Amino acid sequence: MSELVLRNRQRERSIHLPLLRDLTQALLEDELGLTEYELGILLVSPKTMARVNREFLGHEGVTDVITFDHREAPRATLFGELYICVAAAEEQAGRFGTTWQEELARYVVHGILHLLGYDDLSPEPRRKMKREEARRLKALTQKFPVRRLGQGIGKPRARGKKGAS
Repeated sequence: MSELVLRNRQRERSIHLPLLRDLTQALLEDELGLTEYELGILLVSPKTMARVNREFLGHEGVTDVITFDHREAPRATLFGELYICVAAAEEQAGRFGTTWQEELARYVVHGILHLLGYDDLSPEPRRKMKREEARRLKALTQKFPVRRLGQGIGKPRARGKKGAS
């Protein structure tokens, strides 16, 4: 059984959740070959991210992505949550000359790689993870219009004045 749950709990940016879902499912199933997974992705505000970072990791301040692996023992099934701060994606995009939408996709890839056992705490594993992250992100950006992640859907349309044609 596979389940992917996306929740947008921030108001800084409008997010095209169906596109983010399609991108994430393609990463999990097509790119990584996973047939079973349970993954929750929560897009959160800086305030929420700082609280989660403090409560669960003992760190102060905002970070870009926090991964929670809910597996009780290592097994093939991916089971976890990603907390992603969209405002951090905006900040990082400015620093690295990318778009915040590409950073958002990068955080999804990064978090999933952590759930698959990749580590970035020391130099050699970090290099390996960054190479894999870049490879997976490149494949996704070739398949999906990543910039459209910032085009939320379901927003009310502007209406013209009565009587105007």
